[in-house]
Amino acid sequence: MESRKIVYRETGVVALGQLICLLLMLGVFALLGYFDKTVLLGGLLGAVLATGNFFFMAVSATLASDKAVNQDVKGGTALMKASYFLRLGVIFILLFAGVKSGLCNALASVIPLALTRIIITVSEFFRKSKEEKV
Repeated sequence: MESRKIVYRETGVVALGQLICLLLMLGVFALLGYFDKTVLLGGLLGAVLATGNFFFMAVSATLASDKAVNQDVKGGTALMKASYFLRLGVIFILLFAGVKSGLCNALASVIPLALTRIIITVSEFFRKSKEEKV
């Protein structure tokens, strides 16, 4: 149960970070004169996919660690590999469909996916700062 709370909390952090980064990205596109509906839809698609990817990765990691605790390391490894390829496939198909249809800007769709690692790093920085003060 505790691991479920951690997954939800961390996904919330990533979702909030994606929202902040999305607003900043849209502002940059607007300042450069490239903002349009495709940038907005692409950014939204990328942010949703990045947050969903993180959530399902965290759930898979939790399930895999439960398998490892029960001495099923091979099962946990197989679960993580399958999860990775499934998540990657879904992201690729949805991004390809969005860009190919002309509804989404390709760059605006991909940027949020690249920002997840930065969001996690920044959130860890602030978490460590709070722990040091206590």
